[in-house]
Amino acid sequence: MGALTSYWPTLLDVTRRLAPGGGIDVVAEILQQYNEILDDIPWIEGNLPTGHQTTIRTSKPTPTFRLLNQGVVPVKTTTGQLVDTCAILEARNHIDKDLAMLNGNTAAFRLSEDKAIIQAMGDTLSDTLIHGDVSVYPERFNGLASRYFSLNTGYTTYANIIDGGGTDSAANTSIYLVCWSPDKVFGIYPKGSQAGLQQRDLGEQSIVDPNTSGAYMQALVSWYQWKCGICIRDWRYVVRIANIDVVDLLTASDSSDNSANLFKLMSKALDRIPPMGGDYRPVFYCNETVRSMLRVKMLDKANVHLQLTDLKSLSIPRPQGVLTFMGVPVRRIDSITNAEDAVTT
Repeated sequence: MGALTSYWPTLLDVTRRLAPGGGIDVVAEILQQYNEILDDIPWIEGNLPTGHQTTIRTSKPTPTFRLLNQGVVPVKTTTGQLVDTCAILEARNHIDKDLAMLNGNTAAFRLSEDKAIIQAMGDTLSDTLIHGDVSVYPERFNGLASRYFSLNTGYTTYANIIDGGGTDSAANTSIYLVCWSPDKVFGIYPKGSQAGLQQRDLGEQSIVDPNTSGAYMQALVSWYQWKCGICIRDWRYVVRIANIDVVDLLTASDSSDNSANLFKLMSKALDRIPPMGGDYRPVFYCNETVRSMLRVKMLDKANVHLQLTDLKSLSIPRPQGVLTFMGVPVRRIDSITNAEDAVTT
């Protein structure tokens, strides 16, 4: 397992290289302030105009024990190709020109208004990273839940889903362990495009007043676009701990503690990762409820696994510190809901 200081270019790092001192790296910094997962994802330019194609190993041969004077049948491995597509996420912001000028610093006022849109773009990306499903929303990309979705042995990824024991419908949550690496699990942007969220000032335009038929107004227009996707080149480097009963979880450390044994489940998740996988950055992702209960468990006198630490490798400092389990960061992503159906066969 790679050390916590393992380094690959995050969104902020990539955009600073492409647009040093420009507006794009400022946008990326705002995004990472609001969205912790962007501290971790390495971003790689895809090899296709629409995404990224990778060749994966689909089977290994079976060697033969041979006797003297006995031949061996030649063997070979098999491979397959995997294509991950990018989605196009866009937004626009129209600000009344006179309203912007009242502030006295038009540029600063526009940026303050755009921050909410920038945050929303990051939230939408986070939602898609978890719940994206092209069979339901073909304009998006497949997220983690749609790739690790069944305990049926007929699906390859079933082996990396750990059952937390919850059985109620729409009353469960999950923890994901993702091992980020440029050759295992990474973010992608289309070949020949620029990484990250693009922002363009379209200047002053006449736009239709949505509240008054036939009326126009002068507005300062901002345009945002993000071409993005995720590539899981090796499915073994993601583990989903599913079926964590939320109601039971809230009893953690009470006298009648019925909560799932998160320490045991997270330890099992770490052991699902291949032991000789090279360099990668493992991170746990959970929602506010789960992380809050982990903090409660951290206060137990017997706890030696959870702690708050300051990871110096982060592009954006986290003043409250970073919760870690056995040295692995535990991040908060509220896109992971408390209303998941139980994952079954």
